[in-house]
Amino acid sequence: MPDTHLPARMTGNGEVIDTSKPIGDEVKTTTCYMCACRCGIKVHLKDGRIRYIEGNPDHPVNRGVLCGKGSAGIMTQYAPSRLRAPLKRVGPRGSGEFEEISWAEAMETATGWLRHVRETDPKRLAFFTGRDQSQSLTGFWAAQFGTPNFAAHGGFCSVNMAAAGLYTIGGSFWEFGEPDWDRTKYLVMFGVAEDHDSNPIKIGLGKLKERGAKFVSVNPVRTGYSAIADEWVGIRPGTDGLLIMALMHELLRTDRVDLGFLVRYTNAHWLVVRNPGGADDGLFARDAEGRPLAWDRVAAEARDAATAEMQPAIVGEFTLADGRTAVPAFQLMAERYLGAEYAPDAVAERCGLAADRIRRLADEIAEVAFNQTITLDVPWTDALGRRHATMVGRPVAFHAMRGISAHSNGFHTCRALHLLQMLLGAVDTPGSWRYKSPFPRPIPPGPGPAGRGAKPNTPLAGNILAFPHGPEDLLVHDDGSPIRIDKAFSWDAPLALHGMMHTVIGNAGAGDPYEIDTLFMFMANMAWNSAMNPGEIIRILTETKEDGSYRIPHVIYADAFFSETVPYADLILPDTTYLERWDCISLLDRPIGSAHGPGDAIRQPVLTPDRDVRPFQEVLIELGARLGLPAFVKEDGSPKFKDYPDYITNHQRMPGVGPLAGFRGEDGTKKGVGEPNPDQLQRYIENGCFWRHHLTPEQGYFKQANRAYLDEAKAMGLIGKADQIVMQVYSEVLQKFRLAAQGHGPKQPPAHLRDRIATYCDPLPFWYAPLEQQGHDTAPFPFSAITQRAMEHYHSWGSQNAWLRQIRSANRLYMNRTAATRLGLAQDDWVWVESRNGRVKGQLTLMEGTNPDTVWTWNAVGKRAGAWRLSEDSPEAVRGFLLNHVISEWLPQGAAAHRLANADPVTGQAAWYDLRVQVVKCAADEIPRTDPFNTPLKAPPNMPPVPDILRGPVPATTRGDSR
Repeated sequence: MPDTHLPARMTGNGEVIDTSKPIGDEVKTTTCYMCACRCGIKVHLKDGRIRYIEGNPDHPVNRGVLCGKGSAGIMTQYAPSRLRAPLKRVGPRGSGEFEEISWAEAMETATGWLRHVRETDPKRLAFFTGRDQSQSLTGFWAAQFGTPNFAAHGGFCSVNMAAAGLYTIGGSFWEFGEPDWDRTKYLVMFGVAEDHDSNPIKIGLGKLKERGAKFVSVNPVRTGYSAIADEWVGIRPGTDGLLIMALMHELLRTDRVDLGFLVRYTNAHWLVVRNPGGADDGLFARDAEGRPLAWDRVAAEARDAATAEMQPAIVGEFTLADGRTAVPAFQLMAERYLGAEYAPDAVAERCGLAADRIRRLADEIAEVAFNQTITLDVPWTDALGRRHATMVGRPVAFHAMRGISAHSNGFHTCRALHLLQMLLGAVDTPGSWRYKSPFPRPIPPGPGPAGRGAKPNTPLAGNILAFPHGPEDLLVHDDGSPIRIDKAFSWDAPLALHGMMHTVIGNAGAGDPYEIDTLFMFMANMAWNSAMNPGEIIRILTETKEDGSYRIPHVIYADAFFSETVPYADLILPDTTYLERWDCISLLDRPIGSAHGPGDAIRQPVLTPDRDVRPFQEVLIELGARLGLPAFVKEDGSPKFKDYPDYITNHQRMPGVGPLAGFRGEDGTKKGVGEPNPDQLQRYIENGCFWRHHLTPEQGYFKQANRAYLDEAKAMGLIGKADQIVMQVYSEVLQKFRLAAQGHGPKQPPAHLRDRIATYCDPLPFWYAPLEQQGHDTAPFPFSAITQRAMEHYHSWGSQNAWLRQIRSANRLYMNRTAATRLGLAQDDWVWVESRNGRVKGQLTLMEGTNPDTVWTWNAVGKRAGAWRLSEDSPEAVRGFLLNHVISEWLPQGAAAHRLANADPVTGQAAWYDLRVQVVKCAADEIPRTDPFNTPLKAPPNMPPVPDILRGPVPATTRGDSR
């Protein structure tokens, strides 16, 4: 008998589903924005509402694959937390008391505040954006405004990874490179969770599994990718650099390195001057034209290192023509990593691994690299004119991400991983890691950052986020003090390429180095998960001076949703969703290029907003015109662009180079460089909202020195010159900073930072204990505490999504079962997680796949009650927790008078993963609820009530019991 308690459709005796029936009446292509993968999607519509989202099988990023996040974009579009209209604060900050205003009033208010700043002191505007994909526009706008205080999320995400790669091999992991998924025989991942590049990685790992290649995952936690690895290496957090250097030690000790690759494609043979105490100590020896020198073993003299026919020495001490002594960079590298401190036996205990296991991993890597080489019958010519009959590759690939980056020793760890690649000859060769176009780039990629000499009503000349070549490029005053509010590109963090968003509010609150007038943020949830210490951020945003005015006078915030930061702003500019606007995934920013060729993409609006909201990009363009920013107005002062599509099509960063590289020229036949094409966006739409250029087989590998590739890259505007890009085993840029700290040169660090610069600006990677752990007694805090992004969430973006909340609506603290038993802790216990900075309460889950000295949780699942329109008793608010509450944004000061960020000393990367904690069982009478439990936030006015069951995508005429 059928179960009459079930709906007919669940019994098999009810309606018959026609699986071939059209889902909707229209299909539009666009680009997903449920994470940062930038997958192509097809959106099915019926009666103007979304019915279904699927992957676009023609798209080069995901090839039709779509994850749960992407499919759940429907529920993001119909989320009750969407902001509905511009808002003006009418009560105290944090009270949630707003009134709706017109866009005319909102724009006039913002223009007034911003105009005053620009006319008086432009640097008193701090303009910082979160995980947006429009940084080529937002950064350009900031430069036109004249403020140096611009950055995006990278400083608290993965700038260690980017900076280490760009200054070492001219590219980096994730967005700048990828494994050769079709040919790799041995893949090692370091610190990669499930949120970054997830669809391409899943596709790639599937290929590896099919071919029987070995996959090793180095991660303190065995989830996601690590769970399907052939070997999981559960390392202690922050010690990855020691493991990498121990692997290098073994390769050098056993003489299993690719010397031919090092000499042809790196600076391993360049001569380094040895002159202790001298102004040239540690710099490269150069000829009269400034070309680096190498020692020719046959001619027995120093010659231009780029001479094709020379036989360079890689070890030895040599006397230059002027009498100075010099040694090859390879020798300095070998001396360091052959040292006893990097032997497997010396690092094993600290890493939490057996020394024999480290030796075995080194043996396996060397076996595949040197005894299982791949040879392609593809002739090619290198940049020095040498003809190669084949392409020979070392089929060992590496991939890494935030896990090794978000430490205060992360820059040198990431650089060490690139050195390991170079020792193996495994950079852009068949089977190894490969550059994604438009990389590789020269090292450093371009001029230094703009920001010195900011003047009223005057744009900055150059890019704000750029690449220092030495102390002369730092943004500091004559006394060495920082020019930027976040202290990026200063002696605090010389290579802070992505800025230091995590320090902005703290520095502004302390007036260090100065106070600001207006904080302008976009998609930056700084009052919650985008802050290292949300309680302190809230305190500063609500702090008043003696006269009753706020410490930060004006806060403008743009977002599409009611996040935890909305109540702490004075003016809210409501954004559209990603399905309601145009976007440009540009070669100038974060393109969709691959190892097979450059590419970019757009988003087109598939829906018309049903609220009084505007795309932030168009708001910014209009503000630029209202303020008279030169690039946004015509000669008569009228707006230069009518909207964002007009900007995408007609803006030129330089002649022929615009936001999009495809379908350029009046007839759309040019690529990379060409005149604006009025039909460009339509051509993208017709092509599935993306453009891609395919490299020829001859251009496919060795791109850093491949003549055919370099020539075309220059012609397409990807690089300025077609010269070989020489990878940097030894970084002269870092040595220049070290020399300044030793008293050389016209620009030197202040006294309190000299030792810091001299120590950490080392031209060769080295390992040191994380700075926070050096600065306080860690004995009371025996566990490292880290976070990971869950596969079904991306940062906080899934918080308002009804479908994704059903997968995970609360987070637990995960602990190794053996460690928990030792402490008398059991499954489901409520515990306090205590650090030097405070404590937070959560519920415990035990597992085997965790390093015994590590506890961890999913990040950004815990939410503040009321935010995102979550109820006060929602699981996210009651059982979810945020580890950020126990992290400090500042290092322990001790006796020091100068406050330093809890960050990498070279790049300023936020050191999220250096946290040490103790775990204590809650008392029996303590409430089983997360703590701190902040006062629930009050929703903005006129937002509709939250339904018990959200049926957003279902047309009214066909509604059933859809949940």
